[in-house]
Amino acid sequence: MAQEHRPLGAQISHMLKERGVDVIFGIPGVHNQEMYRGIEEAGITHVLARHEQGAGFMADGYARATGKPGVAYVITGPGLCNIMTPMGQAYSDSVPMLVISSCLDEVAATRGQLHQMKDQRAAAETVCDWSEEARTPQAAYALINRAFAQMQTQRPRPKHIQVPIAALQAQAAPHDATDMGPPVGQMQADGQQLAEVAKLIGQARRPLLVLGGGASEAASEIRSLLARCPMPVFTSYAGRGIVGPDFPWLFGSALARPDSASVFESADLVITVGSELAEVDLWRPQLGHRAAMVRVDIDAEVLAAQAGTTLRLQARAKSFFAGLLAVDNLPSAFDWVLEDVSKARARWHAQTDAERPGIVPICDALRAVVPADTMIYSDMTQFAYVAKEVWDMDRPGHWHHPYGFGTLGYATPAAIGGAVARRGKPTMAIIGDYGFHYTCQELGVAVELGLSLPIILWDNGKLKEIEDSMVRAQIAPNAVVARNPDFVKLAEAFGAQAVAPGSLADLQSAVTQAFAAQGPTLIYLTPDIAG
Repeated sequence: MAQEHRPLGAQISHMLKERGVDVIFGIPGVHNQEMYRGIEEAGITHVLARHEQGAGFMADGYARATGKPGVAYVITGPGLCNIMTPMGQAYSDSVPMLVISSCLDEVAATRGQLHQMKDQRAAAETVCDWSEEARTPQAAYALINRAFAQMQTQRPRPKHIQVPIAALQAQAAPHDATDMGPPVGQMQADGQQLAEVAKLIGQARRPLLVLGGGASEAASEIRSLLARCPMPVFTSYAGRGIVGPDFPWLFGSALARPDSASVFESADLVITVGSELAEVDLWRPQLGHRAAMVRVDIDAEVLAAQAGTTLRLQARAKSFFAGLLAVDNLPSAFDWVLEDVSKARARWHAQTDAERPGIVPICDALRAVVPADTMIYSDMTQFAYVAKEVWDMDRPGHWHHPYGFGTLGYATPAAIGGAVARRGKPTMAIIGDYGFHYTCQELGVAVELGLSLPIILWDNGKLKEIEDSMVRAQIAPNAVVARNPDFVKLAEAFGAQAVAPGSLADLQSAVTQAFAAQGPTLIYLTPDIAG
């Protein structure tokens, strides 16, 4: 990097490039335009979203696809407010994201300024790991270093840095390339604790392994361990694919099935790795176990919050399972009955189909034609709720969903971010009719970039999940039906391809063609397609 003074806004882009950032999502404005001065010069691609919420979800989708921080540039005030929903989603789902915004130079003594908020830094802090203001170049560089270091060494979560307009415009020396923050550390599993876990496994007759999204990095080690020591496995929704569907002892992503509690009650050891066992994982107060529990996580808060835990290990999943692999005398069989696992899976599959009829056959038809290595982004829609339970994944980190925060409108822009990150590899979105309204304008970005992106739009004509919930609560359903546009024509107006298949065979053909198309394809489905 040439050692020359530039406006700080430009220097930030050059620093990000040296930190491995190759794409930035955002929208320029008069307050943050200095941040755009250096983007092209630094060799970074900028993706222009249609709304800051879309930019945030794209950064989220990019981060989930690559494991690298997704970066977004937004303006003061409304720009930051608009991206706060994606920041909240990234926080709850442990997604590394860096949002850099402009801010006013002074807000206490002056009122009526453009984009003014009372305290935008504090507002952003409510939905991210931390939010700080950098008033000098040295502070900006230090905060960027801190953000990247923490996202590599701690639980990855979004950070926000705001820089006053005058500071962005002022000349600044470049960052010190030799000072790139602390070395990346790894949380290694403690040898003594590993020996205790191995002893517990050796004594157990009915152990259960629970894998969350945080265990995805250890998929290879986990599969190798289970080949020698076949413990039955439950996964969270985010943990699907860590263990392949060919593993006979896989209970699947059925933690939220009420009677899965009885399976845990019958266990004599539970090992949970990389999962909070949060409300959105279980949908009941407790897992159901009475036996000893081992918890492995990088987040000390998660470890401290779980009552009934016998042994806590603050370690990365990869280190933990690599340590267990080094143990020679782990059992090669337990007292579980394979037929019981198969019967439980069949029962839960039938329950899922009965609760939301007609969706399972569509999932089966889709799964049969979706290419290997497809990365799927889904939204808060009944179609996805069913698919998360019945669609087994053969690899981890390839189905992304707004699990914790649970926002609508996530799938389309997040899939765009994923497709940008995975050029030449298959990416697909699944979204409901109501959620599509939230971010449908981002379809223009996919057209502009020529992304081969099938978007499965499930239109059941209403907020069906809310209607069902109201009925269960004995509330007369209201405010659950909205007038929809002609979604096919809407997509075509953006320049996308669009099709409304009339049968499952037509759906399969449309999906195959969409993956090969030179641009996005909206595939419009209604419940009638199931016959």
